[in-house]
Amino acid sequence: MSVLLEVCVDSSEGLAAAINGGADRVELCSALELGGLTPTPGLIRQAAVSPIPIYAMIRPRPGNFVFSEADIDAMLHEIDAVRSAGLAGVVLGANLADGQLDHTTLDRLMRQCDGLGVTLHRAFDLVPDLTEAVEIIIELGFERILTSGRSLTAFAGIDDLEQTFEVSNGRIKVMPGSGINISNAGALLDRIPFGEIHSSCASIMPPVSEAARRLGFETASQKQTSVDLVRALKNYCLSRQV
Repeated sequence: MSVLLEVCVDSSEGLAAAINGGADRVELCSALELGGLTPTPGLIRQAAVSPIPIYAMIRPRPGNFVFSEADIDAMLHEIDAVRSAGLAGVVLGANLADGQLDHTTLDRLMRQCDGLGVTLHRAFDLVPDLTEAVEIIIELGFERILTSGRSLTAFAGIDDLEQTFEVSNGRIKVMPGSGINISNAGALLDRIPFGEIHSSCASIMPPVSEAARRLGFETASQKQTSVDLVRALKNYCLSRQV
């Protein structure tokens, strides 16, 4: 079996690029520049007819993952909307103020996810104790952990990634993400035999409108999923057997 490639996207164009480039699964978001928020209803509807599994981000606002009761209520409704649309799964997470996983909130959210696949997102990268966090995630019934090894990029966190992979011991999937691309995926997989990797496969796009940039609607670092980058990374994943 080859390494599975998940691509995160936040637009209709990105969704099409991921599919046409051969991604195995898509993480569907809005506002990737903010780390990914819940996708819009329109984008969810578009993704519902995709030929590959789509997992929607459940994150109602930017910032930390310490959620209020109002935030949690919004997340429960968003999970229901994703299920109603027919998507394959969701991506979510919640922390306490000290970085520990919020077991109570995660349990409530997981109970709402009946029939959906669930990925624990990079809320994992805030935890103070990797082993404890892995055990909580397994006990709650998550499918996988998306993590950068508690660092800005997966390569910076490679020691923690290795520890997480060893602690999981095949009981849950561990999927590295953040900064992974065709130029460095091999070095990561040579050290840790991950079965899945996560990438934006994006390139920086110049602002289309100078007026929109001046008013803050576009930025100089705005990115767009590239079908060529997806295809290149997918072809590499096909060459790696796990």
